[in-house]
Amino acid sequence: MSTDFDRIYLNQSKTNGRFRIADSGLGWKGSSSGGSASNHAKGPFLLPATELSTVQWSRGCRGYELKINTKNQGVVQLDGFSQDDFDLLKGDFHRRFDVQLEHKEHSLRGWNWGKTDLARNEMVFAYNGKPTFEIPYKRINNTNLTTKTEVAIEFDIQNEEYQPAGDELVEMRFYVPGVMEDEEDSQESKPKVEGEDVDGDVEMEKPAVKEKSIAENFYEELKEKAEIGEIAGASIVSFQDVFFATPRGRYDIDVYKNSIRLRGKTYEYKLQHRQIQRIISLPKADDIHHLVILSIEPPLRQGQTPYPFLVLQFQKDEETEVELNLEDKEFEENYKDILKKSYDSKTHIVISHVLKGLTGRKVIVPGEYISKYDQCAVSCSYKANEGYLYPLDNAFLFLTKPTLYIPFSDISAVNISRAGTSSTSSRTFDLEVVLRANRGSTTFGNISKEEQQLLETFLKSKNLRVKNEEKEAQTRLQTALGSDSDNDDIDMGSAGEDDESADDEFKASSSDEDVAEEFDSQAEMSSDEEEGSGDERPSKKAKTD
Repeated sequence: MSTDFDRIYLNQSKTNGRFRIADSGLGWKGSSSGGSASNHAKGPFLLPATELSTVQWSRGCRGYELKINTKNQGVVQLDGFSQDDFDLLKGDFHRRFDVQLEHKEHSLRGWNWGKTDLARNEMVFAYNGKPTFEIPYKRINNTNLTTKTEVAIEFDIQNEEYQPAGDELVEMRFYVPGVMEDEEDSQESKPKVEGEDVDGDVEMEKPAVKEKSIAENFYEELKEKAEIGEIAGASIVSFQDVFFATPRGRYDIDVYKNSIRLRGKTYEYKLQHRQIQRIISLPKADDIHHLVILSIEPPLRQGQTPYPFLVLQFQKDEETEVELNLEDKEFEENYKDILKKSYDSKTHIVISHVLKGLTGRKVIVPGEYISKYDQCAVSCSYKANEGYLYPLDNAFLFLTKPTLYIPFSDISAVNISRAGTSSTSSRTFDLEVVLRANRGSTTFGNISKEEQQLLETFLKSKNLRVKNEEKEAQTRLQTALGSDSDNDDIDMGSAGEDDESADDEFKASSSDEDVAEEFDSQAEMSSDEEEGSGDERPSKKAKTD
């Protein structure tokens, strides 16, 4: 007869379920009410009795927790028990499986120093013999030796089977001071014979002891326990000393069935195939190099710096010859339709084809746009950064720092501005990309005026709304002046009426000679003006006190 417990959470899941203990092993099934449809579609979790190694009882986030260390399946966490369930669980595990249920108390002092124990299935951080926290190895995605005394651990947040409720911890760093003797080097080094003294004794030179930081030793052990660093021989294909423009450096690339390992001098990265969203292959504008850009989601991280794009740079004519590290039977069954058994071509073509086959992503190549200088990109600047703008068939791509990818589907309008007529601004213009849903705009400046018409034509062919501020300003000026051509007279309102349309209120009172006297400085003065009898002003009165 089995023992059942309701409202139990498996591995910190969002939904609860029923936990059952039977003679054959343990089982858990999600609740039929609540939760997502994907959780309901998953089958029950079963753990055979032969897999049980140790079982621990401790306080958990939802009451009390049952932690099971298995022989081959890592750590299993069951949370949501009440304190009264301890005696019943202890008796069941002892009677059915002959396993003792250990009561484990955690350190609640809140101190951030202690000792680490790399156990069978998890890393335990303890203070005064009491565990402060535990990290299962299967939750560790990557680890890096950031400095001589610091080790960074990145957690796997892409595991579809692990869906915790609330916020998640994505990285943790450990400060590990001190040095130790490198045992491997000391064992390999052998003393050398210096010479022979009078009595025939041989003098031996003491080997130099090589020191290694404790942090480096901890990093290597953790990487081995968590099975992070796959063996290079087990990779499908490897590429050595590849230059990365972002993040800058040289890395060895090991491609595995489900992941990619980047090994540099300082940092190492583990990249799942499902993280690669786009593969872009473009020639660089210098006609010397070729670029392969990988769009990553979620991005790789180096401390506080995220890297949503990886930019690989190759010599344009660099070639490579590789053969896949696969048995003929495995290749025929799994990779025949997506990969080639051997490659002998340009390096960027080989890498693009391998990544396309393993990830199932299409390789994006240059589109229809050709610049004034027969290139697929135009030189421009983004803020204070000089780079190149690639108008692709479905998006804008700016390289290299920062790398920006703007799909045409996210663009509301494109504004062309600053294309003036003065000598300082007539040579360049700015391209402002306005995004939909009020998400702001991105401006690419200092583009050569020679590319303006080509860009306008290309963007209009992609059904984008293009607004040329210079043309609109000229149109407004012509409308204001009312001139359709240079030969037309300027419309000046009533001032431009014909001479024949005289004002009705105006009546001429003199002949042409009078007009001449008024406007002609050489005209003779009339007798009245000479005498000054009619136009003289009366004299002012003298002021009286």
